Formats: sequence, structure tokens, C-alpha cells
Amino acid sequence: MRAQRGRPGAAGADWLRRGRRRGRCAQAQTRGGNGSGAGSAKMAYQTFRQEYLQVPPVTRAYTTACVLTTAAVQLELITPFQLYFNPELIFKHFQVWRLITNYLFFGPVGFNFLFNMIFLYRYCRMLEEGSFRGRTADFVFMFLFGGLLMTLFGLFVNLVFLGQAFTIMLVYVWSRRNPYVRMNFFGLLIFQAPFLPWVLMGFSLLLGNSIIVDLLGIAVGHIYFFLEDVFPNQPGGGRLLRTPSVLKAIFDTPEDDPNYNPLPEERPGGFAWGEGQRLGG
Repeated sequence: MRAQRGRPGAAGADWLRRGRRRGRCAQAQTRGGNGSGAGSAKMAYQTFRQEYLQVPPVTRAYTTACVLTTAAVQLELITPFQLYFNPELIFKHFQVWRLITNYLFFGPVGFNFLFNMIFLYRYCRMLEEGSFRGRTADFVFMFLFGGLLMTLFGLFVNLVFLGQAFTIMLVYVWSRRNPYVRMNFFGLLIFQAPFLPWVLMGFSLLLGNSIIVDLLGIAVGHIYFFLEDVFPNQPGGGRLLRTPSVLKAIFDTPEDDPNYNPLPEERPGGFAWGEGQRLGG
């Protein structure tokens, strides 16, 4: 007798339907999980991009160049020997890129690199958003003036990378323009801002580093501050540093209409950039 193949019973059909539903749910959850992960990554990228683009342009360009240069050295795409300041290679072998690259490398990734990057980003940004707000061309001119002076001084001192001295220059200019700001150095020292470059020099001395770098940054920063902020206000003084018109044409945006009256929500909130907490406040 041949066995007859019949349809599954009610219990079997029920079991098959539940199995199919579980399979569809598992597939939907897998697709949902993948979509959620991609969405989170996209949101993180958009947040990072938004924050990155909010950084002022000069600060963004300089810090990005420093990070990318360090990354290229870490990945062994280039070596520090291709970047350091060497007058003979610059003027005799025309390796002019060294005039710029020696300001972009702060050593291998480590404590010293992170320390310098934090100070560079912080004080460069506070200067650009503070006393140089709306004056991008003047800020670029300060970069060029400070870099030129440091390069000239670098001919007479044994320094191969000048980026740290440049950071000290930025710190010095900011500190002199914000004399009443109270600083807290690692919770150990509380002092007014003009002492910050000297505290950093003392910190370098404690770590066993050469203070020539700090002295060079302080010297160049003081020359710029004196010519830009002090001498023009002296009897018989005048402004010796003038930003070239070509830089203003490139970097400065057209001035706002003086007759434009902004709506209340468009008015500045009164936050004093770079002022911090003033003594007696």
C-alpha cells in the first residue's frame, strides 16, 4: 500500500506560520540595526563637521596643517628631516618649503604634542575671536610678521623647529591684551594673564627643556605688541605695522552697512571674547 502525502495538520500549519514571522522579524531587526549604526555614524560626522567649521578660518587652517603634518610623520609618509629649519638647504638648495614646515611639526604624538596643540588651538582661537574679530587680514599679517622675525632670529640660534616658539608668541600677545584675566595653572598657581608666558617658561625649565624657545616666542610677541599696541599711543608715536591692502582684499569681508539696525535676536549677547574672569568681578 502506498503512503499518501497529505497536508499538514492545524498544529503544523500554526508552527510554520510562527517560524516565518520570526524569520521576518529577525531580518527586519538586522536591517534596523545596520540602519541605526549608519545613522549614528552620519550624525557623529555631521556634528564633527559643524563644530570644525565653526572654528575661525586661520585657527582652523593652522591647527589642521599641524595635525596633518604630524600624522604624515607618524605614518612615515615623510620624515622630520624633510621639514626642519636649515638655512643652508633653504638658501643654497632652494628647499623653501622648510620656511613653513618647521612651524607645523611639534614632535611625535605624546604629552608634549598634545600640550602644544591645546595651547595653540586655545589661544590662537581666542585671539582670532577676540581682539582680531572681524580683522582676519590683520591676524594673517601678525602670523607673517611673527614668522618672519622668528626665521631671522632662527639664523642665529640652534633651533630646528619654531612652532612652539610661535605658540608662545600667540600666548604672549593674548596675555598682554587681557591683563586682568585670572589664570589657573593645573590648579597649582593662580595669577594674572601677563605672567602666563613666564609660567610656561618655568614649566619648561622644570621639565628639563631649553628655554630658548620660550624666550624667542616672548621676544617676538613683545615686539609685535609694542609696535601694534604701545608705540602708536605714545607721544610722537605712530603705527608702523600696516596690513597690506592685498591681504585685506583677500581675507576681510565687506563691512556691514552702518545704517543697518539688527533685530533684537541678532544683537550680540555682550559676551566679551577672551576676557575670562576679571579681578574684582
